[in-house]
Amino acid sequence: MSESNGNSRRRNVEDQDLGLYFLEACRGREMKEEEEEEEEEAPRELNTINSSGGFVVVSTDKLSVKYTSVNLHGHDVGVIQANKPAPTKRLMYYFEIHVKDAGVKGQIAIGFTSETFKMRRQPGWEANSCGYHGDDGLLYRGHGKGGEPFGPTYTSGDVVGAGINYAAQEFFFTKNGHVVGSVYKDMKGPLFPTVAVHSQNEEVHVNFGQKPFTFDLKEFETQERMKQQLKIEEISVPPNVSYGIVRSYLLHYGYEDTLNSFDVASKSTVPPIYIAQESGIDEQEITYALNHRKTLRQLIRNGDIDVAFGKLREWYPQIVEDNTSATCFLLHCQKFIELVRVGALEEAVKYGRMELSSFYDLPVFKDLVQDCVALLAYERPLESSVGYLLKDSQREVVADTVNAMILSTNLNMKDSKHCLHSYLERLLRQLTACCLVRRSLNGEQGEAFQLQRVLSSSRRG
Repeated sequence: MSESNGNSRRRNVEDQDLGLYFLEACRGREMKEEEEEEEEEAPRELNTINSSGGFVVVSTDKLSVKYTSVNLHGHDVGVIQANKPAPTKRLMYYFEIHVKDAGVKGQIAIGFTSETFKMRRQPGWEANSCGYHGDDGLLYRGHGKGGEPFGPTYTSGDVVGAGINYAAQEFFFTKNGHVVGSVYKDMKGPLFPTVAVHSQNEEVHVNFGQKPFTFDLKEFETQERMKQQLKIEEISVPPNVSYGIVRSYLLHYGYEDTLNSFDVASKSTVPPIYIAQESGIDEQEITYALNHRKTLRQLIRNGDIDVAFGKLREWYPQIVEDNTSATCFLLHCQKFIELVRVGALEEAVKYGRMELSSFYDLPVFKDLVQDCVALLAYERPLESSVGYLLKDSQREVVADTVNAMILSTNLNMKDSKHCLHSYLERLLRQLTACCLVRRSLNGEQGEAFQLQRVLSSSRRG
């Protein structure tokens, strides 16, 4: 086999892989848009089964606890945990207690303990526990030592809170709506919100969020996100580099008009911005066929699939010569979708029988064919489970496919994978990977990184 034939065959394989990549992206896109981490069960009440029941009385609503005995020893503490561990897949978790009565000695404590914690000891007195104590204001962290100076004492009428800041990996405590302090969270595994009472008539009511907190948790979360954002903004990026990254994005996807406006704007800055050669961005690869790619993207965005097919046959016949390729399949699907969009259902049925039926028996195409055909079954298809096909974002997937296939025809393209993503998207994918690794190192604790949420937050800011 000659070298040219070998290169041609390798190129064909790469083209098929590109088409299948976008097909998979199309099939999984709606699932990813709606995909959310399964919501964790949060504590709602006190656990009356696993508690030092001989020393405390729990109210019928399981939200208040009272010490009715006379304490004689350090192991006759009235301790009770929440019925569930603190949720971990969020930025923070927090709960509060209202001290109804400080009793004889005010030996009340609030904090977190592990599932195996000894239920007759104050939180913080044993390993894998942490507690802020009301009688002395000390913080105990289960190190086998005494408490450490932490905050003010608290007594009858006070509202005290305990929380976990998963972003900072810290415990924090509050009193009457104000932060008392925070400390590094050196405990692993599920942690249960815990309260303790240890002298006669001590009584507390627990708020797991069933009513508004005294402490403004939302504002505290906002401040934490601002801290994270400020850390990012401290990283200096030369203007020419950020400009080059944005410019490469516009070039990659064929946004020629926006690119021209962007270039004009950059030259009017003081001082003007120029791309440095050492920026690492190879513009030769992504300026290829810019006008053709712009034209085809506009056609597909406007739903003019027949015209787009015609232009492809004229300019890049090799892309559409195989009518069973993933690229042709996505274009045929989009034509069917556009007919449904304008209410031409009879024409859509005829087109489906003529162009889509041959794909039905091929496993890789079957799911999307079924979704397309299912559009016909609904009076209001946009509101149905397959309504994602009628969104503009579906047109973008098809336009991105054609854009990548055209880039792949550039014989000077060093790596066909460069056709898939712009430099900006590669950076964002790397950011996502780093955030996932960081979360993994924290035991999968904290908010799951969702790029769309970050971008939306930036736009609101």
